[in-house]
Amino acid sequence: MLDDATRAALTEAAVKLARAVGYTNAGTVEFLVEETPDGLRFYFLEVNTRLQVEHPVTEMVTGVDLVHLQLRVASGEPLGLSQDAIRQRGHAIEARLYAEDPANAFAPSLGTVQVWEAPHLPHVRIDSGIVAGNTITHHYDPMIAKLIAWGENREQAIRRLIHALERTVVLGVRTNLGFLIALLRHPAFQEGKLHTGLLEEYPLTGEPEELPLPVMAALGLAETLLRPRTQARPVQDGAPVADPWQTLGAWQIGGE
Repeated sequence: MLDDATRAALTEAAVKLARAVGYTNAGTVEFLVEETPDGLRFYFLEVNTRLQVEHPVTEMVTGVDLVHLQLRVASGEPLGLSQDAIRQRGHAIEARLYAEDPANAFAPSLGTVQVWEAPHLPHVRIDSGIVAGNTITHHYDPMIAKLIAWGENREQAIRRLIHALERTVVLGVRTNLGFLIALLRHPAFQEGKLHTGLLEEYPLTGEPEELPLPVMAALGLAETLLRPRTQARPVQDGAPVADPWQTLGAWQIGGE
């Protein structure tokens, strides 16, 4: 994990870069960090001239509304606070909930979100742009929501995020919900032993080996009840009788 000296050096490098190009307004400078025998080293990766997807993490540990400040700067107004006025408190972690299949190389899972329920918990923030009935298509990024948890330390933030994910429900499409929980629970993640080859070293899908039969039956019943019903028509002599199994159609288990 980052130590204070490395974090300060990263911040200084990002500010120097912004000043060198005359950049104004919100932006994100990304670096890769390498652990070496001589300590941590970092390398410039890219600049995103916008708010980062993970900006709620910064907001939760600083209490600063970055979206509000971005609009103020764009309107020609001053920030209204100095760098010295910003204090970091605690730890925050964000998880991106995607309509994708971890067991199939994280391929997008297309379809209609039949059920979407997110928990309302202390110190947990949910950023979402969907409701039940929305369709996940190939035209857009399949992200469903972002769940961000804050804690006094990293361990508490992890526990709160797991607690929130375990109480999140998505039906209708496959998601990475189980994968996120499995990753957060993994010893390598909890000990902060993170690297770019983590998932190659520890393949995780979050998929249960087999769902209990009562759960399978309940999901099948839920799918049947949620599917729009067609008005029954009288059967005429000689007319083919509808096959109820074809009427039900195909269904798949999405989420957990």
